Amino acid sequence: MSNIIITIGREFGSGGRIIGEKLAARLGISFYDKELIQLAAEKSGIHADVLKGADEVAANPFSSPFVPPSIDQGSLNDKLYKYQRDVIREIASRESCVIVGRCADYILKDYPNCIRVFIYADMEYKVKLIMERHHLKDTELIEKIIRRTDKNRRTYYQYYTDHKWGAREEMDLLIDSSLLGVDGTVDLLEKAARLKMEQAEA
Repeated sequence: MSNIIITIGREFGSGGRIIGEKLAARLGISFYDKELIQLAAEKSGIHADVLKGADEVAANPFSSPFVPPSIDQGSLNDKLYKYQRDVIREIASRESCVIVGRCADYILKDYPNCIRVFIYADMEYKVKLIMERHHLKDTELIEKIIRRTDKNRRTYYQYYTDHKWGAREEMDLLIDSSLLGVDGTVDLLEKAARLKMEQAEA
């Protein structure tokens, strides 16, 4: 059977990571999110702690005080993207899995058994989810964090793909997790994934 890959793009606070984890567990396949940083570190020889600051951030001309002088910040962002891109392709070639973020939908755009998903939610739902998960109470601060994080993700995606983040024409499924909830979204994605698996076996 050909490997089935589910890529998940997500707005911050929409529950994309936990949805991806639960989906992978239900399907009995691997899950990749932050794990891609460690794999990129192993591939590049650059320490994972150095790469974390460049994760899902587009290259820019401003240097970070946490990056060694021998490594240019913009170059570091580009290197992380390239190493993660190579890792994502290697993973897709060997196993079925769920991959969150890192432009995986674009990187695997020509992969026949890939389901490209984008998860979004209304602001009230996202604020509530972040409050519960991170034990925060300042609604105004949470909304600011959400907007800033999504702006970074949008800029990162458009910088490396020259495509619009979360665009309908780029995705197979766009799901409002505030309508279905985390478990309802997982239910829907599980059905889609199992249908794809049946088609791949036919």
